[in-house]
Amino acid sequence: MTQMRPQIVLFGDSITEHSFRSGGWGAALADTYSRKADIVNRGYGGYNTRWTLFLLHQLFPLDSTKPPVAATIFFGANDAALLGRTSERQHVPVEEYKENLRRIVHHLKECSPTMLVVLITPPPVDEAGRKEYAQSVYGEKAADLPERTNEVTELYAKQCIALAQEMGLRSIDLWSKMQETEGWQKKFLSDGLHLTPEGNAMVYQEVIRVFNEAWLSAGEMPYDFPHHSEIDGRNPEQAFQQQCL
Repeated sequence: MTQMRPQIVLFGDSITEHSFRSGGWGAALADTYSRKADIVNRGYGGYNTRWTLFLLHQLFPLDSTKPPVAATIFFGANDAALLGRTSERQHVPVEEYKENLRRIVHHLKECSPTMLVVLITPPPVDEAGRKEYAQSVYGEKAADLPERTNEVTELYAKQCIALAQEMGLRSIDLWSKMQETEGWQKKFLSDGLHLTPEGNAMVYQEVIRVFNEAWLSAGEMPYDFPHHSEIDGRNPEQAFQQQCL
């Protein structure tokens, strides 16, 4: 009998939560894997890795009979919020951030040792863009100092990549990749932190590249049921009987 579609879970903060919006990287993945795998969005805006640990058993139950075949883990933008600034409630020390990521990976691997786990670093931060955004929202009440800096976010990105290397996982260094393009601040980031359509396209391309390099190429995956061209209009049951053999 044909197996139902496998699941690919996108696990992260607002950059993942927003990924199913028009032009989002998650929506593009859902289109690419249409009828082959279900792309499941588990993005939680504002969350850091410390708070995420409370979700693991609900989102990835250890007694699941059909765990996801793959998951992206995309946190760090909130962990890197600075102490003493407006978003300090979200701050997680960089050493704890790395260990929290390790705990997340261990849990996913306990769900399924064969699960493809991909770590994604936080994107770079355009501090001027964050300040512009704050002023557009809060006006004169906006804080003078940005709540995140690119320099500090780099430390989190490096720990994310280091953990992937330690655990033998695939990773995407989004922090570095975006900054290879001149004018990345406005090209890839809409408010100094979240993604523009071009930023979403880059994340999609990087995730697809990693999936293809692993064993999760959409082009090599079967449809969940027969393509319509395989169905005989006079004897439709034949196509479905063959698939159930």
